[in-house]
Amino acid sequence: MDQTPVNREHWLEHAALSDIGLRRSNNQDSLAVLLANSPDAWGHRGHLFMVADGMGAHAAGELASKMAADTVPHTYNKLLEEPPAVAIRKAVEDANGKIHSRGQANLDFRGMGTTASVLLLLPYGALVAHVGDSRVYRLRGNRIEQLSFDHSLVWEMMASGKLSENEIPSYIPKNIITRSLGPAAQVQVDLEGPFPLAVGDTFLLCSDGLSGQVSDEEIGVILSTFSPKEAVQVLVDLANLRGGPDNITVIVARVASEPPPSTAAPLQVSHGAGGAKRRTAQPLGLVVVGILALVTLVMALLEKYIVAMGSGALALIAGLIVMVRWLGTSDTAGEPSGERFGKGPHTSKVCLTNNAFVDKLAKVVDQLREAATEENWSIDWHRFNGFDARALAAAERKNYIDAVHEYGHAISFMMREIRGQRRKRGNGHLGPHEDPPAIAT
Repeated sequence: MDQTPVNREHWLEHAALSDIGLRRSNNQDSLAVLLANSPDAWGHRGHLFMVADGMGAHAAGELASKMAADTVPHTYNKLLEEPPAVAIRKAVEDANGKIHSRGQANLDFRGMGTTASVLLLLPYGALVAHVGDSRVYRLRGNRIEQLSFDHSLVWEMMASGKLSENEIPSYIPKNIITRSLGPAAQVQVDLEGPFPLAVGDTFLLCSDGLSGQVSDEEIGVILSTFSPKEAVQVLVDLANLRGGPDNITVIVARVASEPPPSTAAPLQVSHGAGGAKRRTAQPLGLVVVGILALVTLVMALLEKYIVAMGSGALALIAGLIVMVRWLGTSDTAGEPSGERFGKGPHTSKVCLTNNAFVDKLAKVVDQLREAATEENWSIDWHRFNGFDARALAAAERKNYIDAVHEYGHAISFMMREIRGQRRKRGNGHLGPHEDPPAIAT
């Protein structure tokens, strides 16, 4: 787990955790966090967060995700002459090329691949680059939004056929992805954003080991209740309680206070794909100004001075508007280009911290107690029951936030105790044919 203040102002809090899960023998997920180490770096590059979920036999998936997590931040930070949108796309494409070449050179690694979801926090907003079905969310207030689009068979069917998720036939697997880094020499990288930053915004990146087991609404409530460090642990614990069938990787980044403005010197760049644009006056605006000026001239010649004065005033106002927009559209690598990428957010759901959610967690805690008792685990029951009692008291006062907080601590505490029991028995994780804890959530 990693949690490091970004700068002296501590405007951004973040934490990251990757867990093997309960069914896998190795962790094929990788993550990367690259924080700007100076005001100039913040202005030009921002902060980078990335999750990659590898696929492939033997150690191929593990290698593919690690190569992606190593290559993308490195290449992105090298492309200083490019605006962030161009640089991050090229960085992901570079990772794809390296993974593909490695796979072609070794029969054991042939066809290996990985997802890649990258979040850039920049002075002018959040930018997302992604391939595959690892997700990027933003929680704002009580609404959680998925900023990335799942490159999966189910999502592609929904997008092409205008079907809802409930209308997709049950026999269609939800874990088949349609795009990844590595299998092909070329890859299409989707960009989303930029999304303006606001104090309180909480971003989450995760592999499908989390999103496949914990709903968006549950993720949102947990993000709104816990600190980033606590949230990543509670989310991983919930996914494991539901069977932990896959590796689980989570990064949480929260805007705790106003982000610092960019102090980077502007870097002029020419117009390019996804890049900045040269200043150009808007053609429609110039046409309007010309027409109004012509009307003014004609009315003056016809000695209709009142009409001429009115159209002249409108021409002056329109001209000022065109000038202001022309002066304001100069783009730099450290400033927003005004170009909008993608169609995100792709989902938006309200997440409520209410009695129903508290009751759900209370049942999980009760089932954990029963399972630990049946297995005769040596538990610090005093601490566990203390969390439970405080949660019950908070729920009775209808203080649902405190209740969720205490129940979350109870769940994470019990999971730590269970992991400790397994370590003592020399079995740190469940093998592929063993049953997970008997918790139905």
